[in-house]
This record gives sequence, structure tokens and C-alpha cells, in this order.
Amino acid sequence: MVRVTIKVPERVLCYVGGVPRPRTHDLDRLLDTAERLIADGGPERLTIRRLATESGVSNGAIYHAFGSLATLRGRLWLRAATEFLELQKELVDEALGELPGLDAAVNAVAAAADTPAAFANRRPAAARMLMTVRRDQLLGPELPTELADELIGLDRRLVSLMRRLAQALWNRRDGAGVDVITTCVVDLPTALFRRELTAPTTDGTTQISADARRRLDAAVRAVLAFPPPDRRERPRTSSGRD
Repeated sequence: MVRVTIKVPERVLCYVGGVPRPRTHDLDRLLDTAERLIADGGPERLTIRRLATESGVSNGAIYHAFGSLATLRGRLWLRAATEFLELQKELVDEALGELPGLDAAVNAVAAAADTPAAFANRRPAAARMLMTVRRDQLLGPELPTELADELIGLDRRLVSLMRRLAQALWNRRDGAGVDVITTCVVDLPTALFRRELTAPTTDGTTQISADARRRLDAAVRAVLAFPPPDRRERPRTSSGRD
């Protein structure tokens, strides 16, 4: 499993002097607890006080490690999204290497679309958070510039993966091709998996049913049966004329 390296601030906030810094492995457990709070109750459920209560780590130690709630939220999202994208790329690489040609490309898109289900098996709370909470609900304008830049870099990696899939399928990397890939790997999984990801759990585990995964696979392949619009094709006006 990929873990995002947490850069612990060296400075000590003026009102928490002398608070010991949590160990690195404690930070991962702390973020796991924060993830669960958001997955179970939404972004508003994550506060420093509640996180301290649930994790057993003091308010001061949490502030000492992250500096602010905004930074904690940014690190939380970045960790989960990075792990998700790494798994998605791994599944795409595996599918593209199976056999040459169009069949491999279609299988790769189907694998990319199924990543939320595979990720839910590994990291249920993280999967529920990524699939049910919009990023702008969790991250606000107070996000530190460093984290904002890292998130932009992650977005670019995702777009690059989508362009790679469009290239493998249709030998094109334009917006229309990426839009079709986005339908397959973002829109369809969200629609078909959301209900099971938001269902109440008693033990914190989340598993997407085999039926939902089969239906997603069929839907992806149906969408890919039609190539993207021609680059020269222009939308018609309401009158039906160009």
C-alpha cells in the first residue's frame, strides 16, 4: 500500500509549547481515524476536538503535527487519492500488458472503472470518502499552497492516465476522447457503486457486490462500443442548423 509521507512542521504553535510530536506510524493511524469520521458522518464531523477524542491523541499533538485543520484535511485527501490513483495505474498497466490491441485497451478502461471496488476491499473508509464526498466539501481556500500544488499535480497524473487510455483505444488524446474515458472511469462507477458505498456498516468494512461490478463492466463496454465524436464535429444550434 502506498503511504503519503507526512511532513511534520518543525515549529511549535505558541499555545502548545512542550507537546510531544506523534510518531510517524501514529500519524497514519490518526489519518485513518479522521478518514472514518468523514466517511461515517461527512466533512463537518471532522474537528480537532472530535479527532482527539476518537484517536486518543491530544489536541496539542494534532496541531503540532499538522499546524491546522485545513492542512490535516489536505493531507488526508492527498493520501487517499494518491493510493487510489496508484492502484488504478497498477490495474491499467496489468490489463494493457495482457494482450495487444483493442481488447487490451477496453479491458484496461474496465479495470480503471472497477478501481473503486478494488480500493474498497483494501481501504474501505478511504474509498467511501473519495466516492461520497466532493473534494471542495473537504478542502477550502485556506488550504496551504504546498498542498494545493500537490493536488494539482495529482489531477495532472489522472488526466495523463485518461489520455493514455484514449490513445490506446482510438489513437487520440483530445478532449472528446478524454470525456468518454471520464464517463467510464468516473461517472459510471459513481452511479453504480454509490449506494453500496454509502450503506451503513457495522464493522467499518465496505464491499461492492459482484452484481454491481458486472453491471459496471457491461456499461463500460457498451459506452466504448461507440468512438468519441469526430474532432471536426460541431454541436448544432437549437434550430437544427450549423
